[in-house]
Amino acid sequence: MAKLSQEDLLAQFEEMTLIELSEFVKAFEEKFDVTAAAAVAVAGPAAPGAPAEAPEEQDEFDVILTGAGDKKIQVIKVVRELTSLGLKEAKDLVDGAPKPVLEKVAKDAAEKAAESLKGAGASVEVK
Repeated sequence: MAKLSQEDLLAQFEEMTLIELSEFVKAFEEKFDVTAAAAVAVAGPAAPGAPAEAPEEQDEFDVILTGAGDKKIQVIKVVRELTSLGLKEAKDLVDGAPKPVLEKVAKDAAEKAAESLKGAGASVEVK
């Protein structure tokens, strides 16, 4: 089998949908026992006498579906309204709860999405 160059691989990834790419990343992580999470730099302790920095206020939130409740079809409809997922993908997301519905959204958008999902009978968590 011929070895693919980076350009060839990127060309293949360009043709994939986000869901296909997400599934590929999961399969890659499982096969090679790695995670694709971004590395986080660890800061050492502050120097003595240095003022402590105020914690930054969170401006990005994740809306996590923790349960579908009794009205699963209504929850699937709301998930489809909030995302660009198709029917099968939305159903899989609801069936696989707890899963994130929206990630890194503004506080007001996260609250509106959580209210919509709760109104449909789902249990939701905003982080």
